Amino acid sequence: MGKDFKKWHKEKNYLHEEKVRPFFHEKEIWFTSLGLNIGFEQDGRGENFLRPIIIVKKFNNEVLWGIPLTKNKKKGRHYFSLKFDDDKESTAILSQIRLIDSKRLQYKIGEVKNKDFLEIKRKLTQFLE
Repeated sequence: MGKDFKKWHKEKNYLHEEKVRPFFHEKEIWFTSLGLNIGFEQDGRGENFLRPIIIVKKFNNEVLWGIPLTKNKKKGRHYFSLKFDDDKESTAILSQIRLIDSKRLQYKIGEVKNKDFLEIKRKLTQFLE
């Protein structure tokens, strides 16, 4: 099945030209317009090409490092399983960390527990060595 890059391009243009940047913090989980991507990169879904991400580093009000989440249970050094809001289970795909403009952030859906956030950062550090 082909991807509708033209539709994504319209959404991307709106984000670039008109979207107001929301206020955000590290540890938060946001649905984010990640768009349609190439190959094995994580895509967003739906009308706004959304995917949840964990904000792992806020550089300023404009850019952040985000890690995409998946509902699929995955194991290995490139993944970290977590629960948020007491019942939602997700897996962080550490290998897909990326720089994201905060204009892509759509709405907050939760927050990572301190213990899990520290473990994600520890695993990221190991991963990058």
